Amino acid sequence: MLTFETVNELMLKVTCRGNHVLFTKAGAFIAGENAGAKNYSFDKVLFGPQNSLGQAVLGSLVRRITGENMPLMKVNLQGDSVTYYADNGQHVVIYHLGPQETISVESENILAFTQDCEYSVRFIGVGVLSQKGLATSTLTARGQDAYVAVLSNGNPIVLSNVSSRDTISVDPDAVICWVGNGPCDPRVTADVSWKTLIGQASGESYQFEWHGSQPVTVIIQPSERKGGIRVGID
Repeated sequence: MLTFETVNELMLKVTCRGNHVLFTKAGAFIAGENAGAKNYSFDKVLFGPQNSLGQAVLGSLVRRITGENMPLMKVNLQGDSVTYYADNGQHVVIYHLGPQETISVESENILAFTQDCEYSVRFIGVGVLSQKGLATSTLTARGQDAYVAVLSNGNPIVLSNVSSRDTISVDPDAVICWVGNGPCDPRVTADVSWKTLIGQASGESYQFEWHGSQPVTVIIQPSERKGGIRVGID
């Protein structure tokens, strides 16, 4: 069994009981402990975490084309141990995916995920409005230990309309990830007028929106990526 916990909001603690495989951002390991000789090791993931070589090679090609490519490291856990992972002091958020639940996340925000997550890259039409283009990385639960750890530039907030069925609207460049039963892609809303063309835009011309008919949980960081569409005349 594998479990994820946060330590001081800035580190991921992974507790392993038995033999397991973990995937993390390359170089994210910071410490570990176990009884006896060290019983965990690290391998570079050449193509992808998929079990099939063909799928892994195809997935690697898609990630490179779409900009969702991320250097991954495979952690081979061979016995009981506790290991720790972090990335440049960023905040760590853990999500335990339920059966068939899917998390859509920017590749740069992935810190670690377990082997019970099926990893892929999926094209979305609205992605042109955010930094990463027309694709997003997705992780879908395929077992009970489907844990995902994501990174946030600052302490994030979590919005959910699962119970309220409210409309959620967010800045595309502040979104870390969204979670639902299935991809739950947002729709894009645009507020573009003549003011935008003469450089008098509010700075919030585009938003991602999820309506009440789309039960979703969205994690947002308190900063914006340097990306997106900028329309104006100097």
